[in-house]
Amino acid sequence: MSWSIILFNSNEKIPSDLDFDENILEPILFSDILERSFSEIKSDKNHREIKGSNFSIDFFVDNEPTGTKMLNLYGENGLFELIELAKKYKWQVYDTSLNEFIDLENPKNNGFENHKKYVEQIINRK
Repeated sequence: MSWSIILFNSNEKIPSDLDFDENILEPILFSDILERSFSEIKSDKNHREIKGSNFSIDFFVDNEPTGTKMLNLYGENGLFELIELAKKYKWQVYDTSLNEFIDLENPKNNGFENHKKYVEQIINRK
């Protein structure tokens, strides 16, 4: 099971409750930036999988510019790679396991442990 992260491209701070005017989002082609930023990427039609050291990141190619991008992570290291991109491109990173934005200067506070516990609950139900 994947851990979902949402990238936001806006110069204005997005509130953690995600209640905001979407006009503050600045549309870009996130997938183009992601594909240029990583060397090992598997492609299957419009699906991409970034492979890294102890992580992978799944996403679908953007058909048009958008202000948000949902990614599915496998492994905490993937988040740290995305944070470096977020700093470079001034993105905001929302962690669905925490239901809040990641502090890019203190990314150790993230929802990876919550995600692992959720996966364990699902596995243990079988």
